[in-house]
Amino acid sequence: MKIYILADMEGISGIRLMEQVKKEFPADYEPARRLMMLDINAAAAGCFDGGATEVIACDTHAGGGQIRVEELDDRLLSETPGAGQVMPSLDDSFAGVILLGHHAMAGTINGFLDHTMSSAEWFRYRLNGREMGEIGIEAAWAGHFNVPVIMVSGDQAAADEARATLGDVACAVVKRGVGRNRAHCLPLPQAHRLIRETAADAVKRANSFKPFKPTLPATVELTYYRTDMAERNAFRAGVERVDARTIRWQADTLNRVLLR
Repeated sequence: MKIYILADMEGISGIRLMEQVKKEFPADYEPARRLMMLDINAAAAGCFDGGATEVIACDTHAGGGQIRVEELDDRLLSETPGAGQVMPSLDDSFAGVILLGHHAMAGTINGFLDHTMSSAEWFRYRLNGREMGEIGIEAAWAGHFNVPVIMVSGDQAAADEARATLGDVACAVVKRGVGRNRAHCLPLPQAHRLIRETAADAVKRANSFKPFKPTLPATVELTYYRTDMAERNAFRAGVERVDARTIRWQADTLNRVLLR
């Protein structure tokens, strides 16, 4: 049984300040990379406990680059996103996806470091009229390959969003946002135990989860913070400019819910 772990950084256990997820603050960021490795390894251990035979981990934060290969569980394979591919090796041979260390969409009250894809540019993303964050976008991408998201870890707001979007999905809540820029975190041993146990249970039940498959063709609307941000993509083939800050396009397949 193959499982794919897609790791972000904001929802990783022990990360509670914005400086920890930004490379320009190395004194905070480098230790946070180690925290990410601990979460990835805990999730991987749970996957193998639950019966997985192959696990691939991918780091999606800021385009990838946070994974320390030398610290990975030696049973794990790893990769980084590339050229518009959210999960490059994902295909229909996988039994499930785990969204590890994830966060809530832009505009979520008490969502720790809430944003959708780009905190600097994206204001709102809608798929078939429904506002979504990265959890929904990535779940739809996986749905293209008929692969369900079986588990999400992160803060309470991320878990609430995952359940509202995906329904029955296993969640490991390792922190609670206090406003946007601070979080109260579980003690690391408790958080890692929770992630491992939740992953093991999710993998054991992998066949019971359903892929997230929004109706096709899907209408995608993306609203930026500023008009010049919309201008950059407004003249691409198949893209319509709805208003000063919003563009729209049709996705014929679920792996085209992001512009590439």
